[in-house]
Amino acid sequence: MLGRTIRLPQGVTDRRVLRSRYTAVKNLINDEKDELWRVDSDKFSSIISEVENLHQLVQKPREQVADAEALLDIANTLMTSVKSQSSEGVTPSDFVNLLLRDFGQRYGVRATAENAENAIRWKDVGLAVSHIFRVGHGCCTMLGPMNTELKQRKVGVRGKRVRPTESSRPEELDDTGKEEQTDTDKNMATMFEILRRKKRVRLESLFLNRKSFAQTVENLFAMSFLVKDGRAEIVVDENGSHLVCKTHSFQTSVALVSPILLFLYIVVGFHFFSTKECSFCQFSNVG
Repeated sequence: MLGRTIRLPQGVTDRRVLRSRYTAVKNLINDEKDELWRVDSDKFSSIISEVENLHQLVQKPREQVADAEALLDIANTLMTSVKSQSSEGVTPSDFVNLLLRDFGQRYGVRATAENAENAIRWKDVGLAVSHIFRVGHGCCTMLGPMNTELKQRKVGVRGKRVRPTESSRPEELDDTGKEEQTDTDKNMATMFEILRRKKRVRLESLFLNRKSFAQTVENLFAMSFLVKDGRAEIVVDENGSHLVCKTHSFQTSVALVSPILLFLYIVVGFHFFSTKECSFCQFSNVG
């Protein structure tokens, strides 16, 4: 089966050897804890790689306990090292010194008051922290989608009624037979053009508008018509991602001319509680 690793059953000897290797890793962590967190040392990378390789062989509960104990030893050693290096935390003077070290400008002996105000390259500071203030990935349309603004009620004013003195017949307009294109039709045409160019698009990327909940619903409504008409289909890849694909023209033409009508429906659910537990919105789709 694709995407899964087939593990052969382990014997008692193999499991005993695996636990002994975990014991050796834990002893190495305790013996090399002083050298483990040095910048010029590769002990941490080698230990993590060894634990990862051993983790691929774990099948039984006893080996799972040994794997968890090894990770716990690594975490405890890391916490002890951090506490020993910064017992009082970063002081304001340390913070200013680090700013001057990394983003300071040197003007030499002829430093003026104006140069002293611009002693730090603030543009570089902004570029260094810009990734923190960018808009994060995720679904934010479900939180506060509508503004509950209190509007003042208009007072109705009744006008005087004028009694009609003569009857009139409204002019009849000629039926040109041309129907105006609605917003849903425009959205369907735009989505179909995107599918025609890109072949397949992620489901959430096609209809989700993170700045407008109303537009998200309108896009979902238009996409449901494309699926119902047989012009698009929703598939799931090997990673579990939902993709919207343009159906082949031959299948679409056959479905349109066939006397047997085939109706396709799509159900998309926004799970709010899943959003609280996960960092992304979970979509459930039934085609």
